[in-house]
Amino acid sequence: MTTTMRTVATTAGVRAPLALIGTGALAMTAVELLNPRYDLVGETLSRYVHGTAGWLLPASLLAVAAASAALTARLWGVAGRASRTALVVWAAGILTAGVFPADPPGHHHRPSLSELVHGNAAFLAFAALPTAAVLLRRTLTARRPRLRTAFTVLAAASILTTALLAVLLVDVMDGGPSLGVAGAPTLVGLVERLVLAADLGWLALALTAAPVRGTTRRA
Repeated sequence: MTTTMRTVATTAGVRAPLALIGTGALAMTAVELLNPRYDLVGETLSRYVHGTAGWLLPASLLAVAAASAALTARLWGVAGRASRTALVVWAAGILTAGVFPADPPGHHHRPSLSELVHGNAAFLAFAALPTAAVLLRRTLTARRPRLRTAFTVLAAASILTTALLAVLLVDVMDGGPSLGVAGAPTLVGLVERLVLAADLGWLALALTAAPVRGTTRRA
């Protein structure tokens, strides 16, 4: 009976946060589809909060933050301090970005307080996730060696897309945009979506490898 209950608890500990990530991803996709007037190449997803069913965006971020908090808790006795801190910054940043909405499109040079909080929190989160991915690679792949390549690819994708996003955001804020391609003045929206895809993919993979109760050595 005890073994059965432990198995059920372990399964729930994996499936529940994975379901939250899936729900968050579906909500982001839904708000995208419901607002075809927005330019997904040049406009960040954060602006969709002002569109049709805009509430789906903060709801999606809160779901991802909850799943991230669950992952952080599961790795607390396994991961080192630096990786734990990175995960906490990621989760807190996503939570804050969900609570404080971005401004409507066209407000890059006159942001409100909510926009400033949202933007800074989101970028801190985007910077923290690839940091956590690098620091936790050895710990997670030790538990799931077959996922080593997947962890490496997703961590690399997160690092590269986040770096590109930083360049594009600076360009937009500093009198731009000027780094567009094929007629698009900026690719900041498209690159942000690539960042989200890489980060959510890594989170889902990490949840499948993280122990419910950590007993392995610290990374």
